[in-house]
Amino acid sequence: MNEELGNRMIERMTKSERDQSFPDSEPRDAATLMLIDRSGATPKVLLGRRHHGHKFMPGKFVFPGGRLEPHDAEMSTIGGLHPDIAAKLNTRVVSPSADFARALALTAIRETAEETGLLLGVKRNEPPAAPGEIWAGFAKAKVHPDLGQIHFIARAITPPRRPKRFDTRFFTADATSVAHRIEGVVGPDSELVELAWAPISEAATLDMPTITGVILEELLARVEAGMDHKLPVPFYFMQDGVFHRELL
Repeated sequence: MNEELGNRMIERMTKSERDQSFPDSEPRDAATLMLIDRSGATPKVLLGRRHHGHKFMPGKFVFPGGRLEPHDAEMSTIGGLHPDIAAKLNTRVVSPSADFARALALTAIRETAEETGLLLGVKRNEPPAAPGEIWAGFAKAKVHPDLGQIHFIARAITPPRRPKRFDTRFFTADATSVAHRIEGVVGPDSELVELAWAPISEAATLDMPTITGVILEELLARVEAGMDHKLPVPFYFMQDGVFHRELL
């Protein structure tokens, strides 16, 4: 990832207008997944538009995602995380562990299923061992999450004194990773009211949060660089009122 891109993204994040008048809080661990369709000449990414009635980012186009839940660490999988991904996920964290790294990737997979109805993994004759109701959809569809399909693209922490703060890890997977679709998840009364496949290079023209646009550029740079797991992963965080971009 070149220095010019990094400087441009830091400037964009720092200049973004934001209300930092709220009581401060600790960011919650979270994960997001960006599905890429590379079957055509132009790579496309899947975005969802949030319901206008939501208090948090109403009407914005976002990637499916959410906070880590306790049962995520217990979900069975086939295929493990690439060692380079696991190492980067455990960098600059309070309690690094193999379980923590895989739980973050599983959070992204679960949240994608909950918000889009798309289940990533491999379909088999027998259901996976699913802990609790939160993973029941995978057991019913006999879809086993495959962490070997996952790439780690970026990490970003919400600035201090915002109404909600997350320490978000942004993952990606190819659209061919979708093993099953649950119908009726997206609609006028759902968290996401529509899904859109947009060319990565053009998706930033949609109405989206600044961080989503920044990560889209990081994703495009990653695709153009070959998607190797050994590529550095940018980590965005604010310190003394200025955003920083550290490479993991």
